Amino acid sequence: MTGHGAIPSPNIWDAPDVYEIENRAVDPDGVIEAAMLGRHDWSGQRVLDVGCGTGFHLPRFAGRAAGVVGVEPHEPLLALARSRVAGLANVQVLAGTAQALPLTDASVDVVHARWAYFFGPGCEPGLAELDRVVRPGGIAFVIDNDAGRSTFGGWFRRSLPRYDPVAVQRFWARRGWQREALDVRWAFGSRSDLEAVVRIEFAPGLADELLHEHRGTDVDYAVNLWWRRF
Repeated sequence: MTGHGAIPSPNIWDAPDVYEIENRAVDPDGVIEAAMLGRHDWSGQRVLDVGCGTGFHLPRFAGRAAGVVGVEPHEPLLALARSRVAGLANVQVLAGTAQALPLTDASVDVVHARWAYFFGPGCEPGLAELDRVVRPGGIAFVIDNDAGRSTFGGWFRRSLPRYDPVAVQRFWARRGWQREALDVRWAFGSRSDLEAVVRIEFAPGLADELLHEHRGTDVDYAVNLWWRRF
């Protein structure tokens, strides 16, 4: 079973073990976390991770936060996340969706959503939920692909040629979100790991093309860090 209204994410839903490899490979230099901390330090605060998947980021937040809540709609991932944080007293993982967060009003200080649900037009119900659950003075961070640049951005555009990065940026700006463009990278321990991840992220034919064109184990990758204070 999955949460009502959940939007399937084929990469992690269908291949959580390979997605774990991808999580370990993304941003080994900690650029995203440093940028977030530069905006807001969550030490002693309550953090919500929307679409937490297998809970990869939850222990990291738990090192600073007073409390961390992961919300995930897909039951197999929910079980993996709960197993990952079983020894962390300040972390809980709840079943739920971005459109119907299982939290009380004004109950979190920081929201983190990384490649989960908030992709621009269509995510308005989830944004309304953020308005409800974030305390005054809190902040929300949404991390998504910057399809306008980088090697990975080019791959992303080839995969979704109708995707309009300019329209997406306008969507966020109209709603009062600010953008920080970040340069990160994929850094894999082996070529086979890179190949496995490319094959869960792209259709088979395109994956073959990309792997034929790209050598090595690293890929330059651009992301947008969207953020808004409440």
